[in-house]
Amino acid sequence: MQILIKTKMIQANESDIIKIGGVLNNPARPLKERFRALFTLKNIGGTEAITQIHTCFKDPSALLKHELAYCLGQMQDPAAINILKSVLEDVLQEPMVRHEAGEALGAIGDSRVIPLLEDYSKDPVPEVAETCELALNRLKWLKSNNTKDLQQNSYSTVDPAPPAETTDVNVLRDILLNESKSLFERYRAMFSLRNLRTKESILALTEGLKAGSALFRHEIAFVLGQIQDEISIPALKASLEDTDENEMVRHECAEALGSIATPECYSILDRYLNDKKIVVRESCDIALDMCDYNNSVEFQYANALAKLPIA
Repeated sequence: MQILIKTKMIQANESDIIKIGGVLNNPARPLKERFRALFTLKNIGGTEAITQIHTCFKDPSALLKHELAYCLGQMQDPAAINILKSVLEDVLQEPMVRHEAGEALGAIGDSRVIPLLEDYSKDPVPEVAETCELALNRLKWLKSNNTKDLQQNSYSTVDPAPPAETTDVNVLRDILLNESKSLFERYRAMFSLRNLRTKESILALTEGLKAGSALFRHEIAFVLGQIQDEISIPALKASLEDTDENEMVRHECAEALGSIATPECYSILDRYLNDKKIVVRESCDIALDMCDYNNSVEFQYANALAKLPIA
């Protein structure tokens, strides 16, 4: 999920964290409120915030559980490892949830999970297997480069791969679209193209929405949402409208459009609020809330703390 602007770290006491967790774990609350509560907990961090997030993995919404795992990875707290391990191992969880748990384990950067990721890099679900292979490569790269600091990008995210060393758009495009290259190499090209943020690099990324696996295409949509450039709207729209496309890709396209947040994005997302796929219609609902936020004067998307009743 691409909440990239007007954010800050949040201070809260344990009582506040439990109240915010109550919003997150309340299925009667609107999903957009629960998402804001989740990202508030992510920004707060710490053991109690992780506990509140953990409790929510019983929720029926695959989209919400996917974001739970994403946030735990972005927090980079080893206290979340056992939680994510159990989610990855649970074959009854949806593939998009298990995939995100695998990616989160790689994001935390703890080499103790290498044997687990090696096991699940052979998972029969392609999205899970590919994610765990990527996470393994990330951990190996960290080890060989003697650093855990891959967050120094303008998006303040923990990426599943470091950017490639070259900045030549043509070279990066060739790597990105070359399906004979490893997924890790292609991801590195992807993040380099994202970091360049030029018209040429963005258009190269949009070509990736029609190339490779569902996992690859979903990550392309994610980085286009990070860039937030209107030039990518037609490609994102086409993938969202393609009902034969994997729902994991369509969901990420919806959220990317929510990040771009133009009037056209509003119109596109509104049309898919009743999509046959639950994860797509839920994503459109969340994306419309993101549109509202990105067009508002609100400083903080993760605003659940500010909405708690005054004692």
